[in-house]
Amino acid sequence: MEQITLNPVTIARGEIKLPGSKSISNRVLLLAALSQKGEITRVRDVLDSDDTRVMLAALNTLGVTVTQTAEHDYDVTGTGGDFPNKDADLFMGNAGTAIRPLTAVLALQNGTYHLHGVPRMHERPIGDLIDALRQIGAQVEYTGNDGFPQFVLSPAIVPDGELSVSIKGNVSSQFLTAVLMAAPLLKRTLTIHVLGELISKPYIEITLNLMARFGVNVTRNGWSSFTIESGARYSSPKEIYVEGDASSASYFLALGALGGGPLRVTGVGLSSIQGDVKFADALQLMGANVMMGENWIEVRGIDGEVTEGQLRGIELDCNHIPDAAMTLATAALFAKGSTKLTNIASWRVKETDRLSAMATELRKVGATVEEGADYIIITPPAADGWQHATIDTYDDHRMAMCFSLVALSKVGVTINDPKCVGKTFPTYFEVLNTLLNSK
Repeated sequence: MEQITLNPVTIARGEIKLPGSKSISNRVLLLAALSQKGEITRVRDVLDSDDTRVMLAALNTLGVTVTQTAEHDYDVTGTGGDFPNKDADLFMGNAGTAIRPLTAVLALQNGTYHLHGVPRMHERPIGDLIDALRQIGAQVEYTGNDGFPQFVLSPAIVPDGELSVSIKGNVSSQFLTAVLMAAPLLKRTLTIHVLGELISKPYIEITLNLMARFGVNVTRNGWSSFTIESGARYSSPKEIYVEGDASSASYFLALGALGGGPLRVTGVGLSSIQGDVKFADALQLMGANVMMGENWIEVRGIDGEVTEGQLRGIELDCNHIPDAAMTLATAALFAKGSTKLTNIASWRVKETDRLSAMATELRKVGATVEEGADYIIITPPAADGWQHATIDTYDDHRMAMCFSLVALSKVGVTINDPKCVGKTFPTYFEVLNTLLNSK
């Protein structure tokens, strides 16, 4: 197995431009494809990663005209919500941001589509989304285990008149995102009711913001219901830029705190539509010296007046930063006192069971960890209790990037399968090296 060893360092500083957001890239590519027939949307700064390649390949298979015009720019020709190819076999890898919205859209395409992916994808629940789509006439046949990808979509039988659908909100916000994005294809009014507590609300804000950019406004009643009117149609904004990935920003901001900085990330800031940008607030709660502009965030070490040169442990409800919260778990290794992260049950249905994986790997470096159903408590190692560990990454990009922070310890770290970062940030370790070696 390929490995990378990060030797102990004490300084991290520099400036990086973030790669595009995975969540925004895949949403925008799909919305552009659904825009009015013949309209061309120039999508700029698209993330080049495993997940976006899955979406681009799927659109190509479905007959959407997508032309790459520069390294990270694509022209996408709208189909009017009607994909040319009505029979397709689609391999979705482990790309949750691709398979969920595509499932909802393809269910309303009047075609036959077989969707499947890697073994881990076949373990990630999708039953709540399928159940919701069946309420509006979707025809779905599971070809593997019920409630999980693999399945075949056949032409929907949509009831007449205004429609209503209920969907659970406590497993993945991507299920609600999927139904929202597909709703205009129904050409009738749809009200979506959310059952229970909706997790990862900021990702729904991203979806609503982008739908509005493409001409579809959603009427909402808080977080409990959303209505899309019958006349809603997607139209191209002609050109749209993809923000930098706020989740990826979290690793570098934490590095800036632990390595003294200054370390600046560009591509996200005060104007960001991503909830994970609030990771900067959480890092500030731990004692980091954080500054922010419209399109940048900078960290200059730790506020010594408050923390005496060490991050402090915190207790935080992480519903608003579900992905970036993972970075807090490894930053907690360097804190004074314990850190408790709550409302993170969604970690269990990601690329791996991240709660279990994080607890296991944190213990390897010497931390004391308590793992609950939807929380984790990390007590850092004693000064002489750090252990050089070989970290398993579980084919999960965020595990690899999170544990790169351990390079700022006295013992360094070895990371298995570092190329798993290709899902969102293929050049992560090359970029990291330039920052750790800055003088």
